[in-house]
Amino acid sequence: MKQLDIFNNFYRGKRVLVTGHTGFKGSWLAIWLHQLGAEVIGFALDPFSERDNYVLSGIQDKITDIRGDIRDGQLLKEVFQKYQPEIVFHLAAQPLVRLSYDIPVETYEVNVMGSIHVMEAIRVTESVKVAVMITTDKCYENREQIWGYRENEAMGGYDPYSSSKGAAEIAISSWRRSFLNPNDFSKHGKAIASARAGNVIGGGDWALDRIIPDCIKALEAGQTIDIRSPKAIRPWQHVLEPLSGYMLLAQKMWDEPTKYCDGWNFGPHAESIATVWDVATKVIENYGSGELRDLSDPNALHEAKLLMLDISKAMFQLGWEPRMNIDETIALTVDWYSRYKNESVFELCLDHINKFVNK
Repeated sequence: MKQLDIFNNFYRGKRVLVTGHTGFKGSWLAIWLHQLGAEVIGFALDPFSERDNYVLSGIQDKITDIRGDIRDGQLLKEVFQKYQPEIVFHLAAQPLVRLSYDIPVETYEVNVMGSIHVMEAIRVTESVKVAVMITTDKCYENREQIWGYRENEAMGGYDPYSSSKGAAEIAISSWRRSFLNPNDFSKHGKAIASARAGNVIGGGDWALDRIIPDCIKALEAGQTIDIRSPKAIRPWQHVLEPLSGYMLLAQKMWDEPTKYCDGWNFGPHAESIATVWDVATKVIENYGSGELRDLSDPNALHEAKLLMLDISKAMFQLGWEPRMNIDETIALTVDWYSRYKNESVFELCLDHINKFVNK
């Protein structure tokens, strides 16, 4: 499957630890890394449902699968000491805005203290050379501005989820400056960066309060799709887009450890920034059936209406850019949900990675 490799065999034989590997993005990352010949160690809670990409793909049988909570700093250090990873991708998180209103304290514990526990495990584990800490585009202080946020803009967040990710970014920056400073690389030998991605869609996501799972659940049940925030504008991208960015970033950091230790945005081109209503409409077109209903509530919990990222830095300094537009992204996403019941999900994921890489 050489065509899946756009990293020149970099990952073959590398020990890579992925936190949150049972999640939506984490499962796709574990599958891709495994296929590239990496020795993947996953550390995460149990998957969300029996229909998750992680479960259906059977990737747990092909990697080292460890269940644990990133709030348990001691357990995390023991896992790092035992498996001696060389590269770390930290994706474990409480990732939902609306849920963060219900469990604000846990959201902070997981997203802020969890990230700190991961950085502490990295700091005391000599084998680790590169770490990419994944946060979100919602880490920025959102002013609902019409141009994309750049990496040097203020961190913030209105809701507990967004603010917890802004706080995580501040902690990551502090740990890098205090303990893993690029200027002192000869002493510690580690490179650490953070990555911020836009709204990610793709096959195998069944999380609550996400537009694609909401659409598919309704379509499979023959029900009308209820749209909560039809006018909200987001930077939609296929899950493989930011993952390719994280993996390229890790490779660049390995080769030049002091050059890329920073924050990085990974998002779509401007033409893939669309409203929730437009995305749901495209899902129906690709699925071949379905109806939409506007259920917007003026008294609903606050969620950002407009959010965009500036990806110039990743494009010019990493040589990364999105491979698919919004129509291709939604077509590939719906393709997974149209096929998963009747095909090997692992092979289906490889097919999608192959299509993505060859765009």
